[in-house]
Amino acid sequence: MTLMEEKPAAVQEAATQVQAGAAAAEVKPKRAVKRPVQKAAPTEQKDDVERSSSETLLFDKYSYDVTVEDLSLKNYMNLKPLEYPSTFRRGSNKMFSKSAINIVERLENALMRGGTGGKIGGKVIRTKGRLQGKKIKVMHSIEEAFDRISKETNENPLQVLVRALEYSAPIEDTTRVRYGGIISNVAVDISASRRLDIALRNIAMAAIIGAFRNKRTFVDSITNELVLASRGDVNSYAIKRKNEIERMARSAK
Repeated sequence: MTLMEEKPAAVQEAATQVQAGAAAAEVKPKRAVKRPVQKAAPTEQKDDVERSSSETLLFDKYSYDVTVEDLSLKNYMNLKPLEYPSTFRRGSNKMFSKSAINIVERLENALMRGGTGGKIGGKVIRTKGRLQGKKIKVMHSIEEAFDRISKETNENPLQVLVRALEYSAPIEDTTRVRYGGIISNVAVDISASRRLDIALRNIAMAAIIGAFRNKRTFVDSITNELVLASRGDVNSYAIKRKNEIERMARSAK
């Protein structure tokens, strides 16, 4: 056998060995394992639109997002979100229960009175029960007054009410002290709770006085008093009473 005849056989044998080695080296690919996709835990995200839609508005119109600048009145000026504030004075026998009542409802309660009960400007004002116990009527009057305040000032009327109470709340007052047989007036500081009580009483009295035997309606009287008191105007009855109380306290020092 010649060399030329042996060469193809050797080549074929080498080729078969290469194919066998390649076949042995060939490894079957592993199947991909399908892993379950973990769903993200649902997060409670509320957009601003959802918050605004679920927000409780006063009379379904006005936001409770107001600022109380007087820090002493902040703890007693309740701004609990209620659409139509009327809690029927539950828990009135508890100490400091007034601080848990919405400030608009406290204004309603102050307006439900039968007059001044004393001479104001030389006359006694009697409303003959027009407002006594008629809370729904007073509430609608305040709502209408707030609508007029909103149009007149372009502000949140609840913020106007808070500012009016801050300006009309006196800081000092006088009390009578007896030394033996001598009675004298002494200047004293007023607590935050009483400051708010006096401011509410004077604003309510101003609204009743302004509409008594006058062409001005009760709603107009409330609107006018709140706007003047919120500006610190001396034409406001509540501001006049505050200045008078503080003047008497300064003179008694």
